[in-house]
Amino acid sequence: MVQIRRAVETDAEVISEVLLESFSTFREHYTPEAFEIVTPSAELIRERFAEGPMWIGIIDETIVGTASAMPEPDWLYVRSIAVLPSARGMGIAGKLLDAIEEYAVSEGFEKLFLYTTYFTTGAVELYEKHGYLRGRDTTADEWYGTPGLEMEKKIGRTHKG
Repeated sequence: MVQIRRAVETDAEVISEVLLESFSTFREHYTPEAFEIVTPSAELIRERFAEGPMWIGIIDETIVGTASAMPEPDWLYVRSIAVLPSARGMGIAGKLLDAIEEYAVSEGFEKLFLYTTYFTTGAVELYEKHGYLRGRDTTADEWYGTPGLEMEKKIGRTHKG
């Protein structure tokens, strides 16, 4: 059974390992600079806890997925989602997206925003399945030599009270 929980700083090392193993599947499509950005070190991940929330996906007490978000003035930026190749197809990424959306709604955000790449076709399909709409294409010049795609999802605002 898949369990999703908020990550804590002591998860940073494993989060870094999950990102590296997950994105290594597509390494030849990234420039070296872009690959370095999508696979941050545990030290950098620890620093990112101050920038926004992170989640982990767990199966049988093993961390197999991760997601992070960062508040921006106009939206909640979905910074990363990654699932180990051995755990793909089990619904983990979808549950991580649900956790991000629940957080966004509870914090009053009205839009989720992310960047992805065309070569991660499973990710694009997942985002579309979860209600994200394709936006503009991003050029290689905009993101470390790797072209991509903007996607966004408008979400409902809840009123506490």
